[in-house]
Amino acid sequence: MTLAFKLTTLLLSLVLVGCTSLGGEPTFQDKGVAANGYDVVAYFTEGKPVKGKVQYVSHYNNVQWLFSSKQHRIMFEQDQQQYVPQYGGYCAYGMSKGFVVDTDPNAFTILENKLYLNYSLGVRETWLKETELYIARADQHWLDKIHP
Repeated sequence: MTLAFKLTTLLLSLVLVGCTSLGGEPTFQDKGVAANGYDVVAYFTEGKPVKGKVQYVSHYNNVQWLFSSKQHRIMFEQDQQQYVPQYGGYCAYGMSKGFVVDTDPNAFTILENKLYLNYSLGVRETWLKETELYIARADQHWLDKIHP
């Protein structure tokens, strides 16, 4: 084996491990803010992603959640489990494959009153073809990740 091959193999292994571990963050966040700073309640009430505002912040699971209005913040605080995205806000399709991947706020689906986010609109289209299968697989992978 050449040195280049060994280094490539090592690098690839490190990348894949990084994509399969939560890294101590069971909620997807960027700089301590969940859901890319989007209002998770708005997905249910407005049917679209709406950027949250810092004046309407709530803390849940050691993460900041931003909301577009005081009313949405109150709704979230009264029932966080209703609004928190499945799989901690990581990509639902990625989780079905055992991967921990960030999400695009526009690539969302609400099924059975649960919010699912995906990496991109293209990935969302793939995920929508067999949601029942992907959810079953993602549920198992999620349990394995939060209870290693």
